[in-house]
Amino acid sequence: MTTTPTLTPHEFVSKWRGDTRKERSVSQEHFIDLCRLIGHQTPGDNRDGTLAFEAGASKSSGGQGWADVWKKNHFAWEYKGPDADLVKAYAQLQQYRDALQNPPLLVVSDIQTIVIHTNFVNTVKRTTTLSLDDLLTPGGLQTLRSVFTNPEALRPTTTTHQVTEEAAREFAKLASLLQRYGEEPQPIAHFLIRLLFCLFAEDTGLLPGGLFTRIIAQTRHRTPEFVAVMKDLFSKMAIGGYFGMERIRHFNGSLFENDTVLALDSEGMDILERVSALDWGSIEPSIFGTLFERSLDPSKRSQLGAHYTSREDIMLIVEPVLMAPLRRKWVVVQEQARKIAAQRDATSGQSQRGKRQNELTRVLVSFIDEIAGTWILDPACGSGNFLYVALKQLLDLEQDVINLGADLGLSRMSSVVGPEQLFGIEINEYAHELAQVTVWIGYLQWLSDHGLGIPEEPILQSLDTIKHMDAILAFDAQGKPYEPEWPKADVIIGNPPFLGGKRMRRELGDYYVNQLRQLYLDRVPGDADLVCYWFEKSRSYIVAHKALRVGLLATQAIRGGLNRRVLERIKETGDIFWAYADWNWVLDGATVHVSMIGFDNGEESERWLDGYLVKAINTNLSSNLDVSQAHVLPENSDIAFVGVAKGGPFELSNSQAQQMLRDIESVNGQSNHQVIRQSMNGADLVGSSRGMWIIDFGISLTEREASEYHVPFDYIYRHVKPYRVTSSLKDLPWWIHQRPRPGMRRALQGLQKYIGTPLVSKHRIFAWISAHILPDQTIIVIAREDDYFLGVVHSKLHEVWTRSKGTQLREAESGFRYSQSTTFETFPFPWAPGTEDQADPRVVAIASAAKRLVELRNAWLNPPDLSEAELKKRTLTNLYNARPDWLAEAHSVLDRAVADAYGWPHDLSDEQILERLLALNLERAAHGGVASGVAKVEEDSED
Repeated sequence: MTTTPTLTPHEFVSKWRGDTRKERSVSQEHFIDLCRLIGHQTPGDNRDGTLAFEAGASKSSGGQGWADVWKKNHFAWEYKGPDADLVKAYAQLQQYRDALQNPPLLVVSDIQTIVIHTNFVNTVKRTTTLSLDDLLTPGGLQTLRSVFTNPEALRPTTTTHQVTEEAAREFAKLASLLQRYGEEPQPIAHFLIRLLFCLFAEDTGLLPGGLFTRIIAQTRHRTPEFVAVMKDLFSKMAIGGYFGMERIRHFNGSLFENDTVLALDSEGMDILERVSALDWGSIEPSIFGTLFERSLDPSKRSQLGAHYTSREDIMLIVEPVLMAPLRRKWVVVQEQARKIAAQRDATSGQSQRGKRQNELTRVLVSFIDEIAGTWILDPACGSGNFLYVALKQLLDLEQDVINLGADLGLSRMSSVVGPEQLFGIEINEYAHELAQVTVWIGYLQWLSDHGLGIPEEPILQSLDTIKHMDAILAFDAQGKPYEPEWPKADVIIGNPPFLGGKRMRRELGDYYVNQLRQLYLDRVPGDADLVCYWFEKSRSYIVAHKALRVGLLATQAIRGGLNRRVLERIKETGDIFWAYADWNWVLDGATVHVSMIGFDNGEESERWLDGYLVKAINTNLSSNLDVSQAHVLPENSDIAFVGVAKGGPFELSNSQAQQMLRDIESVNGQSNHQVIRQSMNGADLVGSSRGMWIIDFGISLTEREASEYHVPFDYIYRHVKPYRVTSSLKDLPWWIHQRPRPGMRRALQGLQKYIGTPLVSKHRIFAWISAHILPDQTIIVIAREDDYFLGVVHSKLHEVWTRSKGTQLREAESGFRYSQSTTFETFPFPWAPGTEDQADPRVVAIASAAKRLVELRNAWLNPPDLSEAELKKRTLTNLYNARPDWLAEAHSVLDRAVADAYGWPHDLSDEQILERLLALNLERAAHGGVASGVAKVEEDSED
């Protein structure tokens, strides 16, 4: 809500310049004046609780805190008195942010200055400072307005992924230079790891501000001086002490056990100067390790431009295998804690209240101890990605417990979760050392992000729990092979090496392979893949009560042939409780299809396969019905597509688009309407529309032809080209979208509308999209405009198929992925697409039911006489979350009509539906994928 400003900038500045009153006496008055300055409602005017003074919040460090001002989905604001330390104020807000729904901006102010910290996920942190004089300028005033009305305007354009990739690329150049100087790989690796830690330490306050950057700047043309100064710094970091007038904390003598410094020439110093300008506090530990390892290891240098394994992919294993049991226990603990707190509050006697308080403390501390007592082993840990991601999840859960304690009136509980819970095994010397630093950087970064400060010295404790050794084969002093001992752990997770039987001999040598085969002769088949040894050894640790749960990756080959024997042994002594039979994973720079498998001693009661709850998981990673054998049907080709991938900031706000559309200047006399279109993503489709537009030069315009549209071209020249030329997309035409989807565009020609569904969605919702709207890659496009087709894909039969063939992301609430290939193109329609008779009564019935469903939904989405705020709540997601009776009935009518088209009963179970659809798919595939009618499944006894 905006109002007419009632305070001019000069009046505001004149009133507040030099004000030295204490925080408590002036903060609310100051904030109200800010609202009056920009014409925004005040907390006193706000009636829906979305803007408030003194917003209650639990500190992540424990205890109850208050944000001085809070606006939902916009900011949390902390005031301090004159000359206060605003860095500490920011740390205070960081402790509140989770309880305040993680607003995108964290603002601190001492009246004379306003400091805005961005808090967007997966972006580099950016700080903007506004002085009173800045508020006299249009730019400063607009920045302040954006804080209140449009935080997105302050979103940094650089992502953590981009800065991490840039850092890794620069270090790869530095590693290459040092090798050209004749240095050995291991000293290079150790030196570069030290440098990267110094850069991280400087940007996170572990080293004095700007110290390392100043050293580089002052010695960049005098290499001997750089070596001497860095020797002194490394020696101080090993034990602590003074570096000139700067006090250096005690880190430890493991990473800095000596003061060796490698000399750099001017090119190397140039690289250091460039990397020192990056935001090392925003480095993503879960991907940096892999990228940096490639820069250190000559055998992996060619993969530097490749994708990395994302945190999201790692979480696919960490969440169900490590976190699921803890989260189930957390639900019980929360209920128990709240019950005890309620009993305490209902008790008047001091003694009884004290007993309840102690009981509450015991319940929460006991659960924290359980989290801190959870040991995790990655027996092929690489550069530590799995270990870091697992540690972060444990830390986040521990903070949830601490926050609940604060909410329930307990005093601060200390954090006890830490890196010492992590165990690793790694044979690669580069990765082994890097894994320790990755874990520590991730841990220290997490502390910094949560405002928890710096741990006690020495900062870096020894991580002897990460071993440099072979995980599956060792030799004693006499050269006799034996099976190495792994550390005992509660959970084993990881990504063991993938090598097929034939490649093993080529990569590892005949002697090693022969000794390995002989050692595991009775447990692993002779020609099994290398990864099978990690599965078998993990299984044996469960049997020996040295581990409870295991989650590992393998190639899909583990589901068949000799490899499957290791899964059969797992089923003989325990069970598989979770698996993805087919998942795209990045291995050595290439995307491969993998299987992910979680197993235990059989205690887990639920079985999840490909995101679908099943009764059992077979050793071929199928359930009772193996839908993975379904084929892609040629009859379904060229209908479904993924929307465009932009590859840069091509999108425009509505106001930007309208301004460009009003512009009539162009060399070719054409209108900008031809290259500016409305844009839509999956969230727009099922939620509140962002009202975004996009510049779209199609698939074939030359740069000269595109430049004739002056204003749109100038915009992307300034915003897109700088991004493209410094990214992995630099070889593509920068004015064209990264993936403009020519096939999709051809299929949509002549259509007035098309069907869209989100790539990932909790509910599988299909909706009409007007043909002039350009969908992005989070939407699957179906190039049909008839109600019949919408009806079939929106039926229960299709949804059951999509949930069986699609993949679930993380937890069930995150949704299922819909694929145009494995999901849509395998689905057998009642008639092969394009062969259905639109006059057939069954087709008419489906079309009628679908049309009625859409009409009812539209009436609910856009009723008359609703306020704008209420209309924003009317989204398809909210509708399907509630699923009112009228919606359920409309779908029921549609489902019956679709079942009639197949000639099937209305009351089939999901399993029976899958069985019939799979049989129909296989029949269509056997006949070349083309069918003029429905091939029916024979009735079985259950019908």
